[in-house]
Amino acid sequence: MPPYDPSAFPPFAVTVDLVVLTVRRHALCALVVRRGEPPFQGRWALPGGFVRADEDLAAAAARELVEETGLCVHDPASPDTGNGAHLEQLATYGDPKRDPRMRVVSVAHLALSPDLPAPRAGGDANSARWAPVESLLNPESGGREGEPAAQLAFDHARILADGVERARSKIEYSSLATAFCPPAFTVGELRRVYEAVWGVVLDPRNFHRKVTGTPGFLVPAGGTTTRQGGRPAQLFRAGGANLLNPPMLRPEV
Repeated sequence: MPPYDPSAFPPFAVTVDLVVLTVRRHALCALVVRRGEPPFQGRWALPGGFVRADEDLAAAAARELVEETGLCVHDPASPDTGNGAHLEQLATYGDPKRDPRMRVVSVAHLALSPDLPAPRAGGDANSARWAPVESLLNPESGGREGEPAAQLAFDHARILADGVERARSKIEYSSLATAFCPPAFTVGELRRVYEAVWGVVLDPRNFHRKVTGTPGFLVPAGGTTTRQGGRPAQLFRAGGANLLNPPMLRPEV
């Protein structure tokens, strides 16, 4: 075998970008930060940054999220820290022209969690906010207060669209929708998660029948709540099933 000569290959950088999704005010929202440095200074972007030489990808994703927003998202394989977040690798993006600085390959991660607090900006981001994914993916529809919404920096619109579609498809056949809920939740609260992620209105009775009839999806948590108003509703928690059989198929729209 001939000796390996690293100088024969051009160097390139590796970054992590995060699609952080939550449900706020019954809408699916993504976390975005306003870039404080070139390139695309002043544009909204997904949180993320360069991977250090001494860290793996998951550690880099967690570090960047804390540095830029002050929020913590944990890999489900790690000990539970109480925030109920879900983190998984989404996809790799390597278009040679995706970053004007140099050749940069990004490994995107998808993070899901219940209604998270308002983020705080840090690192190279000068502000951070939750924004409805519909306004980010369709900027011509307008931003907050009717102002035009600027397009996302880099190829982050594509990454966000891929993350949203991953979330929408995964809640069909997995119990991932419960990652958007608190530890104990009602069927109505779970239904609103499906409605927000899918962007549809579901029949309450049919939904209740499906989720309570799917083996291992939900188990009674004990007790009831009136936090949604009306009559007391039974509380559930996520069951042990990772895959749903039968799946919760998305309605055709």
